[in-house]
Formats: sequence, structure tokens, C-alpha cells
Amino acid sequence: MRHAQVRYFEGVDPEDVQLTEEGRRQAEAAAAQLLAIPVDRVVTSGLPRTTETARIVAPAHEPEARYPLREIESGDIRGLSPGEVQEMMTAAFRGVVPRETPFLGGETIGALLDRVLPEVDALLEADDWDVLLLVLHGGVNRAILSRAITGEEVFLGGFEQSPGCVNVLDVSPRGEWIVRAVNHTPYDPAHARSPRTTTMEDLWAEYLAARESTP
Repeated sequence: MRHAQVRYFEGVDPEDVQLTEEGRRQAEAAAAQLLAIPVDRVVTSGLPRTTETARIVAPAHEPEARYPLREIESGDIRGLSPGEVQEMMTAAFRGVVPRETPFLGGETIGALLDRVLPEVDALLEADDWDVLLLVLHGGVNRAILSRAITGEEVFLGGFEQSPGCVNVLDVSPRGEWIVRAVNHTPYDPAHARSPRTTTMEDLWAEYLAARESTP
């Protein structure tokens, strides 16, 4: 899963943001749909937005925190013009993103892959689970889905990851992946109520609104 909805530009460190009321409703919708799934372990990045989502979706399990699975880290965009920020945000997850590409002037795609994929491999080697719930982040989920689809360390930016979405993957003991569902949103299964924008375009709109409201 990706964590449910948050707001990033309200004066709180991005690592500490909490779910919005809508985010809690999104997580509750996922909880209702996954209720019959016999989850063995729940893993998060340890950031509050993933932990809070996990506690709503799987209240019977204590979430495990794995900080290397945190979201890709952005740089400092405060000194940039709105046009520069818009270009960076809307182009961040476009096509096959090269390893050397920094995310909003911060961490590179290669650095993200180098810390996320070994954690995934370690989880796959464990023999204490059959069903594992990962509650993570949009960029991290894209890295995992890209590995599942290609079998390689590439980053395919075209996977949309809406807040509170569910992805379903099977992995055989031989390491063969089957992708059964991507970006399923239990609160809006057909994406009928969703705007025709990407999450990064929504982030740009949120950033712009916060910038315009600051004196």
C-alpha cells in the first residue's frame, strides 16, 4: 500500500506529517476490503503516515519499522521559482527515470533503489510469513513494482500510486513475480471521483496553494 492522504506544506517536517480526515477514511476503506486477508506481518517505513495507515488497516498487528523503506528524499526547493518547482514536480516520475536523476534536487533514483531493493530481498528471504502487508510510499512502491515487472533495478515512473492505494503481488520461492493489481483504491475502485491528475501534479497544486497563502 501507499500511505493514505496527508498534507506536506503546512509547516510540519515532511517526515512527521499525519493523515488528514480524508486519509483516515481512505485507510478505513482499505481495512474493510482487506479484513479477510490473513496477514502475517505488517512492515512500514516507520514514518508516522505509514504507521498510522498500518494501524488502521491491520489493527491486530504491531507494525515493524524499516527506515530504509522511507520515501525518496527531496532537496531544498524554497529558493526556487514556482516555474522551476513545477517542472521538477510534474516531471519527477515520467517514463524510465535514470538512476542519476535527483528527486526535487535531493536523493537520486539510484540511491533510492540501492536502499529499498536490498530491504525487499531480505523480506523475501524470511520464512515467517505467507502474506506480508507493506505500507510504504509512492516512490518506494514504484521501485518495488518496477523490480516486479522487469526483474531489474530500474525505475518506471508511470505507475500511479494514489493515497491509500493497494497493490497485490505474488512472489514464488524461485523469485518469480506476478503482479495482480496496481493502484487499486478501495474508496474509489474505478477512479471515478479522482481528478485526471497525477499525485505529483497534485503535490504541485498543494505546494502552490501553500506558497500563495504564506504572507
